[in-house]
Formats: sequence, structure tokens, C-alpha cells
Amino acid sequence: MNTYRTIARRKAVVALAATLISITLFAQSPTGSAHRSAVAPRYNLVKSAVDEAYARYRSDTSGKNADYIPYLAQVDSKLFGISVVSTDNQNYSVGDTSYSFSMQSISKVFTLALALDELGPDKVFERIGCEPTGRPFNSVPAVVDIPTHTGNPLVNAGAIATTSLIAGATEDDKWKKILAFYSKAAGEKLSLIDAVYKSEAATNEGNRALAALLLKYQRIYSDPLEAVDIYTKACSVGVNVKQLAQMGATLANNGMNPVTGEQVIKAENVPYILAAMTMAGLYDASGGWAWHVGLPGKSGVGGGILTIAPGKGGIAAFAPRLDAAGNSVKAQKVITYVADKLDMNLFSPRSVGLQ
Repeated sequence: MNTYRTIARRKAVVALAATLISITLFAQSPTGSAHRSAVAPRYNLVKSAVDEAYARYRSDTSGKNADYIPYLAQVDSKLFGISVVSTDNQNYSVGDTSYSFSMQSISKVFTLALALDELGPDKVFERIGCEPTGRPFNSVPAVVDIPTHTGNPLVNAGAIATTSLIAGATEDDKWKKILAFYSKAAGEKLSLIDAVYKSEAATNEGNRALAALLLKYQRIYSDPLEAVDIYTKACSVGVNVKQLAQMGATLANNGMNPVTGEQVIKAENVPYILAAMTMAGLYDASGGWAWHVGLPGKSGVGGGILTIAPGKGGIAAFAPRLDAAGNSVKAQKVITYVADKLDMNLFSPRSVGLQ
């Protein structure tokens, strides 16, 4: 009889321990997710790293707002937010997390994802390419120097050409498809910031010139001005830092949104997207980013930077002041700090648990 009681007592203890562990894991997550990934960083570690980075760089006033787009010059330069969303739907955010800023060049990543889903990687690579241009993101000479392709999908010429690949009966159909795709990646409905779009559309002569050159070399695949207009709208889509981190987590999670469970991007296309981000995601500072951070990233002149830790999650930061290359100064610093604290550098054995 004592043996049976002992066994029953042990079973009860084991069951209670399992319940307590489950409750603890659930409580660690503000989303209430009880599912935990074997590789995603733990919530308490993310919170500690993000809080430290926020406190360390909050007062940094280096750089200045982009001013070639009038709207961006007027954005409050003190705005600052950080968000991390893991592949198992843990999330932590601090700062100005509800402010909606324009995606700008970060949108290029998700237009590329849509083009890959529609055409496949071989056709996209043939028509767009994936080589660093060695020039600024809006370079006209880069198009002239490499007339056989557009360089890569994350410079302006390449992004305009990628936009021209998206199928649709009308310009409005194409635009609505792109916006809906972005929204699925974010897990929430996103919208155009009309004031940003109007400001950019009134000052985008450079992008129209790029489109005309692409037409000369037969490297644009729809009406050039239509492609520029859709591209301008894509850059003007608003996101907050939490939505952007969720878009990153979708890429980190093999194309499946970890919040909605929807397979937004074909899993087989994710490596191509991350490769492009590694090669050219931070304009002509991409090499330095790979050197110091070791993660695929994409910046936008609106002040946002999105970084992907494959299998682990997305890190997003927003601060409007930019460096000379067009990358947010504070966002670079905080993501570098957080990625290092969480051992995420893909080129380091520490990222897979080896010391």
C-alpha cells in the first residue's frame, strides 16, 4: 500500500511541477503564448537587453532627419522605439511603439517577397539581380554601368523594377495586392500615410529618371511611371515599431506569421530574401553592418531598421536621425547592442550555442 501511495505522490509532484513550468512560461510572455521555441531567446533575456539598449542610447542626438523628402524633415527627431518579436510569439517593446512612421526602403524587402512568390527565384534573379552596386541607393550611374541588370532589389532602381514585376489588371489592383501582402506579414491592417505619399510624389524626379533609364535598357516590366507611383506608395506605408518587428518575425519564422499562423511568404523563398538583405540592406554601409552585427537587415530613411535572426525572431528599432548613408543612428546602435547581448550574430558559433 505504501508503494502505491509513494508512486501516486510522485506522480502528483511531477504533474504539479509541469503545471508550474507551463504557468511560468506563459506568464513570461505578454502575448500569453505557452509554446516555446528551442532557439528563440527567452523573454527575460530580451527584456533585459532591450531595456539596457534603450537606456544607453535614449539621449543620443547624433545624425539628422532626412530632408530631401519634406515630410520626413518635420518628423519629431526625439521619437525612439524598440521592439522584438520572437518566432514563438513572445514580444517586448519600449519607447514610442505606437507611432506610425513610413516604411520607406524597408518596403523593398516585402515587395521582393511578393515578386518571388509570384515568379519564383530564378526569374526574379534573372530580371533584377542580387549584386551590390558599390554606389548610393539612388545612384543613376549604377544603372548605366550595369545595363544588363538592376543590381539588386534593395536599391531604388532594382526596387522599382521589382515593383514592375507584380501582376495586376490595373495599377490600383497591383497597389492593393502589395498593401494586403504587407498587412499579412505584419498581422494587422496597414495603411498609406497620404501626407508622406504626396510629399514624395512631388519630389521623386530622381526615381522617375531611374525608371526611364531602366526602360532604355529594357529592365522594367510595366509602364515606368506606373511602377514609380506604386513604389512611392509602398515607401509611404505606415508601420509602428511593433508591427515592423512582427514582419521581421514572419521572415525569421520561415515565412509564417507567428501571431496569426498564416504562411505569408513561401518558405523556400525566405533564404533569397535574407541573402539580399545581407548584401545590400543598409545601403552602402551593408558591409559594416554584416561585420559588426552579422544579421540580415534593412533600413529606411524614415528612421526604421528591421533585422532578422533566422529561426529566432525580428528586431525593429525606430529613430528619425540618420547618418550620411541614410541609416538611423540610434536604431543601428540599439540593434547592434541587443543582437550582441542575445548572441545572434550568424557568423559566430555562439549563435547556435557553441562557446
